[in-house]
Parts: sequence; C-alpha cells; structure tokens
Amino acid sequence: MTDKKTLILAQALIACMMAGLMTGIFGFLHLGPTTAWLTEWAKSFLIAFPTAFVLSLGVGPLAFRLARFVMGLTGRRG
Repeated sequence: MTDKKTLILAQALIACMMAGLMTGIFGFLHLGPTTAWLTEWAKSFLIAFPTAFVLSLGVGPLAFRLARFVMGLTGRRG
C-alpha cells in the first residue's frame, strides 16, 4: 500500500493535470485559439484545481474501494 503523503501528492498532481487539461480543452473548443481563451483558461483553472483536489480526496478512496470490489468479483470468475 502507498503511504498517505504519496497518495495526497498524487491526488494533487492528478487534480492539477486534469483541471488544466479539461479547462484548457473545453475553453479552446468554446473560444478557439484567442487571447480570450488564455485569459479564461487561467481563471477557470484557478477555480477548477482546488475544487478538483478537494473532490479527489473524497472520490479517490471511493474509486479505490470500487476498483477492489470489481477486481474481486472478476477474480472469482476466472
């Protein structure tokens, strides 16, 4: 099992990358390659990153439990 500090750091990095990619991609699709897009991307990221990190603290453990449950079910079949 991974230690708690590593898990929290990983969640922060994943939240940062996902928030950056998602806000960037959807902002680009909405506004196109403009300076307005870059401005909005930065604003959106500043909101999305901390939100994603806090949510990941709750969703992450749930996802691991669900994955273990599913893998346990699939492991019994084979």
